[in-house]
Order: sequence, then structure tokens, then C-alpha cells
Amino acid sequence: MEEQFIRTQMLLGADALDRLRRSHVAVFGLGGVGGWCAEALCRSGVGALTLIDQDTVSVSNLNRQCAALHSTVGMEKARATAQRLADIAPGCLLRPMAARYEADRREEFFQARYDYIVDAIDLVSCKLDLIETAHARSIPIISALGTGNKRDAQLLRIADISQTEGCPLARVVRKELRKRGIPRHKVVFSPELASSAEAGDEAPPPGRRSVPASAMWVPAAAGLLLAQAVILDLADGSAGAPTPS
Repeated sequence: MEEQFIRTQMLLGADALDRLRRSHVAVFGLGGVGGWCAEALCRSGVGALTLIDQDTVSVSNLNRQCAALHSTVGMEKARATAQRLADIAPGCLLRPMAARYEADRREEFFQARYDYIVDAIDLVSCKLDLIETAHARSIPIISALGTGNKRDAQLLRIADISQTEGCPLARVVRKELRKRGIPRHKVVFSPELASSAEAGDEAPPPGRRSVPASAMWVPAAAGLLLAQAVILDLADGSAGAPTPS
């Protein structure tokens, strides 16, 4: 066992670390949630990571995104994240993809075999297609729901989509998944009602009507909870097991 992962092995056991080392996880979306999730997966000994995001690092990302540094502004987030993670765990196989997941391009993203998928996508249509595709292919998947305009990280939790409340994005995703015959799906969400936010000067990205307010701690905490769920599922061999009701 590499000394780098000895503390994790002490907690999870040697067999679990071996399973993590042989696992390939895809993280779709590398912003304030997905970026921290990817880093936690890397630091925990996951052997291969596919890192997917179409965006580039901007100055407004510096307040909350782990790959956002003054030295990476203007760099593709997928490449900036891979560069950071390579310095953390040189043995981790990293596959950055500077691309946007969409239904008509989905096969481009499934050239590799994944043991788990993390969905940290913002756009609802893309999120729903990714979830449906993962379920159809029996690939374990967990999704992040809304963290924008929220202040209290203590309210975040891992749950089944059927157990969500107080989150507008959860309501939409829950309804649309039922239409697709998917009543059960693991998520990280917060029931906290969105705080009112002052208008900003940043233009919303394509497909978004506005830019949500966000500091570091809520999206980062959501990303770490995503990583916790993935790591523990992979470590004990229960990847994809339904969330207890």
C-alpha cells in the first residue's frame, strides 16, 4: 500500500482500497460541486477518473471551485482539474473531456466502461438524459441537485429522489424521472429554501435564465457528499444499491 493512501486503508480496509484502485468513475460537471467531488475521489484512491466539462475557468469561479486559480483562468475546466489531480495522485488515470454532454452526442461519453457516474450537470435536459442512460445501462449513478442561493451546508443529505423536498430542481427531476419509469435514484440535495440574492453583472450561460448566488461551502459540501456515497458504495461492493427508505 502506498503511504499516500494508508490513512484511507486504515479506515476502509485493504480490500476496499483495492476495489477503489480498480474503479473508473466519470464526473460530469466540474464546477463548484463536481470539482470537489472529483478531487475527493482522487485523494481517496480511485484508480481512473473521466472528467467532463465544456466550460473554461473564469475569475468568478475563484470564490468556490477547486481548479479555479489565477494561473488557470481561461483554461478548460477539464484540463485544469486533470492538471491539479495529476499532482495529487500521479498514479490515477485521468481522462479529461472538454465537452458538453447532450443526448445527440451521448455515445461519445460512453466509449469507456464506468463503475460509477457522478452527475453534477446544471442543465435539466442533459441531466435527465444522463440519468436515464446510466439506468438503462445499469451503471450506478448519483446526482447533485440545487446548491445555488443556499447558505447552510448542514442541511445537505444523501437520499433517494423520492425523499426530496423543498428543492425546485428536485421536484422537476423527480417528476420527469417518473415519466421515464425511474422512481428510484440516489441524489444529494438540500431542503433549504433558496435565499434572496442581489442581481449580479455576470451573464448567464447558454440554457440558463439567471446566475445563482453561491459561496464555497455549500457546493463543496455537496461535492464531498457525492464522493462519500461513491467511495463507500465502491469500497464495500454495493455500488448502485438502492438508498434505504
